[in-house]
Parts: sequence; C-alpha cells; structure tokens
Amino acid sequence: MPHSSKSHRNRPQRNASWKVVGVMLAHHRKRALLTQEQLAERVYCDGESIASVEQGRRALSVKLAVLIDEVLGTHGAMRTAAEAIPRRERYPAFAREYMEHEEEALSLFSYQNSAVPGLLQTPEYAAAVFSNFYPPLPADQISQQTEDRISRQALFHRKPQPPVMHFIIEEHVLKRPIGGREVMRGQLRHLREMSELPFVGIQIIRTDRETHAGLNGSMILLETPDHEQLGYLEGQHVSFLQDDPDEVHLLHLKYGMLRSQALSLEDSKRLLDELLGES
Repeated sequence: MPHSSKSHRNRPQRNASWKVVGVMLAHHRKRALLTQEQLAERVYCDGESIASVEQGRRALSVKLAVLIDEVLGTHGAMRTAAEAIPRRERYPAFAREYMEHEEEALSLFSYQNSAVPGLLQTPEYAAAVFSNFYPPLPADQISQQTEDRISRQALFHRKPQPPVMHFIIEEHVLKRPIGGREVMRGQLRHLREMSELPFVGIQIIRTDRETHAGLNGSMILLETPDHEQLGYLEGQHVSFLQDDPDEVHLLHLKYGMLRSQALSLEDSKRLLDELLGES
C-alpha cells in the first residue's frame, strides 16, 4: 500500500489505561490470597481472561468488574476503574483512529458484505455477531463490546446535525439469521425504520446480480470536518485507514459503481418489506 497509509495490525495491544487497571486487579487479587484460576472460577470466567486483564492485554469490562468487587471485597473500586477507561480505549489501536474520525465525520458511506453495518445493528444482533467470533470471546467481553458498539450510534443524534450516511448491504446478509429468526426480524425492522431518516440512505445489492464491483471486500468512506477524504478497510485480522488521495479516489469510484449496481432506495425499502412479510 502507499507509504502514506496509516496501517495497524490487529494484534494484542498494551494500552496504558488497561495496564493500570490490570495492576490494580493483580494487587487486590493477591491481597485476597487467590490465584488467577481461583478468581476466574468465582467470577464465572476462565483464568486466561483474568491473566489478560492483569497483563494489560484487554480491557476490564464493567460487568466483570462488578463481580470482582463482590469476590474481592473492593467496594466498587474495580468497577470505578473499569468505567474510567475511555470508551475508545477499549478498542484495539487499529480501530481507535477510525473511531475518532467517525465521531466527527461530515459524511459516511459504508459497504458491508458479511454482516449488517455496526452503526445499524440492534443490541441483540450485535451480541450475536460478537458471539460468533472465533476463537470465542468471554461472555463479559461480548457484553462490553456490544454496549460499546451500540453507544457509537449516538452519531445519529449528534448536534447540531448528524453526518450524511449511506449504506450498501448485500441481500444474503439480510437472509442469514444471525442470532436466530426473531433477532434477525428485529434487525430487519430496525433497518426499515432507519431507512426513513432523511440523512440515511440504505441500498441492497441483490444476490442474483451477475456483475459486482465490491468483490474485494467491505469499506467505509469518511469526510472529515477539514474535508479530507479517508477510507477504512477491514479484513481477516488486519485493518487500516487509507488517506492517500489517489487510493481513496479509487475507492469512491468503486463505491459509486456499487450504488449503481444496488437496488434504488425505494426498491430497497420494498425488499425489506418483503423480507418482513409486509409487502
């Protein structure tokens, strides 16, 4: 990729806030004369999860912190510490820079081909997505990441106005019952409601199309308050923020072609109605 691109590998990150909380946890655990495995058993998780928190390799979730406070008798200290970790810092380093831009974006265009875009997910669907990660995530981490993902949807209520947003979604994504039929139905209902917002556009690409400009994978295009154009690309265990103007220009050309290949806004609404059995 061009040398100007900002690239981050999705590997374990030792965040300063995580490390401080981890040192706190190790201190209180040792004072209670418990091993990592013994504490893990009492808070219904595994020893590796406790070790990861203590070593600063993952953030302590609020849900797990509450249980730890009860077991160690720390009177809410661990919960307070977990809540003090800035929401953005709960994410790996490769995602933090993107999130900073997302929060202040003037426009956001998203093409997703494996799941409903995170900004459009219901809590139940988001939890189901995280539950499908492999290797599996601990239950408290699924809960925390779901909460964090849904909190990002405050973007839709941003003052003085939210960004202009457009989403292209594959039809097969809407037919895969992640989380079960009822969870998927609730997700479809949410998409249909969001499609009526004046600053949101949703287009669906039919599965039976014979031509497709997005076979290389998903992408998100952002415009910053300084009118800088950025692209965010995700893959298996690697993601990066693209800021090279020539490369971002090519992504915009590709996105434009995808819009032309997708159903119109109105036809996409009708397809959502069909999937909901309301047409």
